[in-house]
Amino acid sequence: MAKRKIRLGIVCLTRNTFDFKAAEEIYRGIVKKLEAREDISLAAFADPVMEIPQAIEAGEFLRREGAEAVAVVSGTFHLGGLVLEIKKRCDKPLLLWGLPELPYNGGKIRLNSVCGVNLNASNLFKSGYRDFAYKVSSDIDEDWLDAVRMISALREGRIGVLGSRAHGFYNVGVDELALYRKYGCSVEFCELSEAYSFDADEKSVAEYRERTDRLFDGSGVTEVQKDKVAVLCARLKAFMQARGFSALAVRCWPEFAAGFGIAPCASMSLLQDDGFVLACEGDVDCALTMLCHKAAGADVPFMADISQVDDAAGTALMWHCGVAPRSLCAADCTATLDTYFAGGRGVTAGFVMKCGRVEIARLDSVNGKYRLYTETGTAVPMEKQLTGTYAKVKFDRPAKEVLDRVIYGGIAHHVSMVYGDYGKAFETFARLTDTEIL
Repeated sequence: MAKRKIRLGIVCLTRNTFDFKAAEEIYRGIVKKLEAREDISLAAFADPVMEIPQAIEAGEFLRREGAEAVAVVSGTFHLGGLVLEIKKRCDKPLLLWGLPELPYNGGKIRLNSVCGVNLNASNLFKSGYRDFAYKVSSDIDEDWLDAVRMISALREGRIGVLGSRAHGFYNVGVDELALYRKYGCSVEFCELSEAYSFDADEKSVAEYRERTDRLFDGSGVTEVQKDKVAVLCARLKAFMQARGFSALAVRCWPEFAAGFGIAPCASMSLLQDDGFVLACEGDVDCALTMLCHKAAGADVPFMADISQVDDAAGTALMWHCGVAPRSLCAADCTATLDTYFAGGRGVTAGFVMKCGRVEIARLDSVNGKYRLYTETGTAVPMEKQLTGTYAKVKFDRPAKEVLDRVIYGGIAHHVSMVYGDYGKAFETFARLTDTEIL
């Protein structure tokens, strides 16, 4: 999946007591490389900055250009006030970018770039700013970029909640204004019927019906139920697009099946493969985490429960009732449509998920305060023995320790699960947003 495109500002700081000409040449090469990337829209301040008036001009330029974050390259050591003037005028997350030292020339340090990074970090920290990360490299910090993508996705995010949270799931409730204050994300509540009664064109319905028949063994459900899966796909898609929702958190039980005729699980499975973010049981915080994963380029996040722990085998079953994206089905597993709950009106996806490296994560709120939980592991082979969508995961720490962290940390019982490892990006996200890491 493509990473979220961001508007990146960049500026280079230098001083004429060091090899500023070499630094300028390096900077122009960096700019050229970044301009060629499709996942970045670059706002580059053209000339290296040495004096305060230039820093003021650079800050104003970056603000006008709509930079979502700024990479401050310490081309050489430089004046300490430059970054402060830039930050004052363009108050966005910063990357303090140090360059590797060049070969010495006549016994002199040519750049002293790392010391410039140290100076900037100390000045920012002691001024009360914490929303920066640093790297010393010839290349930009990709984890920082992905963290900025996550921040951007939440700041521009609009989460639609269909109905409310699931009955009794107090632990997935959110403080909407605290969420807005922290990350800029807005929440809008809608009636279930607004979505499942929304107008959708027949072509879209026909396309989803064809995909339903092609991708699933539907012998366990009726033709009417398969028709309803396709209709609901088309209506939810049209509803999300019309309302401009970045994600949808659905109260998928107990009323949904009674009102529409089937539960939304299988439809949500298909829609997630189209790039839509949908969370079960009205869980807004899980939807936020899924948005972050998607922004960083993770392929089709899946909402899961830690359902079982096998201490002897060191594995945990990551399961949910049947909503994982169909594309995650293991190659040797037949994906089915099943009706094991809601009085035969469940219509859920059923398959074992593919093997590979996985990450689970959750942005989890407690009385409006957010913290971040992540784990990494490997999905290992297992037979299809259950309804629903699931994977057996061997985590990188003992399964009992994973469960201890979740239980004693009070983490809600849903996580966003993806294939890949976005832990470093999430750590940087937490640093930039002052989010507690568990």
